[in-house]
Amino acid sequence: MIGNRGQFSAGRKAVIPVATGEVWVTSQKVILRSDGIGSCVVVAAHDPKRMIGGLGHIMLPGKSANRGFMPNRKYAQDAIDDLLFKMKRLGSVAEDMTACLIGGGNVLKDENDTLCRALIDSVTEILKQEGIRVMETAVGGVIRRSAWLNIEDGSVYCAEGDRTEALLYKGGRSHG
Repeated sequence: MIGNRGQFSAGRKAVIPVATGEVWVTSQKVILRSDGIGSCVVVAAHDPKRMIGGLGHIMLPGKSANRGFMPNRKYAQDAIDDLLFKMKRLGSVAEDMTACLIGGGNVLKDENDTLCRALIDSVTEILKQEGIRVMETAVGGVIRRSAWLNIEDGSVYCAEGDRTEALLYKGGRSHG
């Protein structure tokens, strides 16, 4: 696993929390989870051929002005670059990757908000430039969300507010 946080067990699978500004990538049979997704956008990326997946919990559009040795994963470009780099390091290739997007909600209900739409657009454009297919989205609105990615089968789940999670995208192992 490539990340920087601990894990805990829920049921039979380990659940790895991915916080704001973090990217976690693995090929292990675990669940990656991000909670408290408000205006942030979570990218749930998966390679069904190689069963490699990752979550990036992104806070800001564009890229960091200070792109030194350590990427600032709060920014869309930095986080997605890091996510794809880590997936490729485990053997994935861009043309086999898919993604789902969760978040970008105006949870503060600010009628002058432009950040949420800018972040959604930034993430979408970067993934398009990288050739990553976006399969499903749960973005916009005014409700906070949570996201889960099951690495084993590529399924992505989303919960809105205090509701229980619901299937957003049914992944599956590709045999191509």
